[in-house]
Amino acid sequence: MLTHDAKLSELVNRLKEMAGGNLRSIILYGSAARGDFQAHRSDLNVLCVLGSLAAGELRRVAPAVEWWVNEQREPAPLFFAEEDLRRSADVFAIELLDIRDAHRVLFGKDPVAVLDIPMNLHRVELEHELRTTLLKLRQHFLLAADKPRELTAVLAKSTSSLNVLFRHFLIAYGETPPPNSNELLARTAAISGTDASAFHHAFEFRDTAHTGKDIVAVYGACLQALERVVSTLDELIPKREWQRAAKGQ
Repeated sequence: MLTHDAKLSELVNRLKEMAGGNLRSIILYGSAARGDFQAHRSDLNVLCVLGSLAAGELRRVAPAVEWWVNEQREPAPLFFAEEDLRRSADVFAIELLDIRDAHRVLFGKDPVAVLDIPMNLHRVELEHELRTTLLKLRQHFLLAADKPRELTAVLAKSTSSLNVLFRHFLIAYGETPPPNSNELLARTAAISGTDASAFHHAFEFRDTAHTGKDIVAVYGACLQALERVVSTLDELIPKREWQRAAKGQ
C-alpha cells in the first residue's frame, strides 16, 4: 500500500509522461492540503490544468486517471484549461474558494492563487446547495422513515457535505471558520439560532452507528435545524439586491 505522498508522486510522474508539454499544473486540494487529512476517511483531491482539453489530449492521460481511480481508489482529478478555470469562478464559487484558500502545487505554476471569486455568487450557490441538501434529506426520510439502518447511513453520509456547507455559511457571514468540527457546528447553530445538539447528535452517526440515540428523532431534529440555517442565510441579502459580477472583474 503506497503512502499518500508516494501515490501523489506517482500520479504526477504518470501525468507528466503522458501529457508532455500539454500539462501546465497539478494542484492538490482538500483535506490533504488543509492539513486535516484522515487516513481511511479522507480522499486525495487533485486538479490538473492542461493547455488543451481536446479529446485526443484527454485520451493520452486517461490511463493515469484509470490507475488513480481503479487501483488507488481515489476520486478522478478535475481537468481544466487555465482560462476555463478562471471563467468558472462564478458558477463554482464554493469549490474554487476552498481550492484557492487551501492548496499545494505539485507541478507547474499556481493558477488558483489568483482566482477572483465573486462572493455575491458564492452566497447564491451556497443557498442553492443548502436547499438541495435539505430537499434530498427530506426525500430520503420519506422513503426510509421506518428503516433505521438506511436513515443512519444517509445521515452519516451527509455529514461531509454539511461540514463544507457550514464552513461556507460562516464565510458568508464574514467569519473565519474554526478548524474544529464541534466548534464549527456550535458557531453555525449560534448564528442561525438553532440548537447545536441537533447537529452534534447527527454527526455522531458519522463515527458510529450505535450511539444509543433514536435515529428518527435525531434525523428529524437535524432537518429542523438545517431548515433554520437555510432561512437565516436567505435573510442575509435580500434577493432583489443580488447582482451578477461581470466575468474578468
